[in-house]
Amino acid sequence: MPNCIHGLDERFCAACANLKGRRPTRRQNIQARALTHNPGNEVERAAVEALYAHEEALSATRGRKTRAARTWPMFEKYGIVAAFERIVLRHEDTGGYKALVDMGLEDLTFEQVVLRHREHFSPEAVRASEERLARLQAVDVHA
Repeated sequence: MPNCIHGLDERFCAACANLKGRRPTRRQNIQARALTHNPGNEVERAAVEALYAHEEALSATRGRKTRAARTWPMFEKYGIVAAFERIVLRHEDTGGYKALVDMGLEDLTFEQVVLRHREHFSPEAVRASEERLARLQAVDVHA
């Protein structure tokens, strides 16, 4: 039954882009969840989004809802920026990179957040993020 101004069912009318009746995308869910934390600035918002994306990747990989049980307490103990520093300076890779790429959320990796907001992070964290991303992308290309 037509119910938009173009004579179409509103669920199928791209011109109306009526989101009523449509499920939010994974990215929209992540963004909405991040805003509930009342981030103090853009860096904190991006970091919390990356953490929720990381949880989505863990959940997809494990086949069940999974919480970043060690990372949330680290956010609370050290603060968001300092926690990100610690995460990207670790020698081991964050396991969710491939899952985030597969989900189309590669811009929400911890390393990408550091590189987008490099003025808020130490030069060591920026360098480590660049090196890890280069290594992961090289592996991804050859896989």
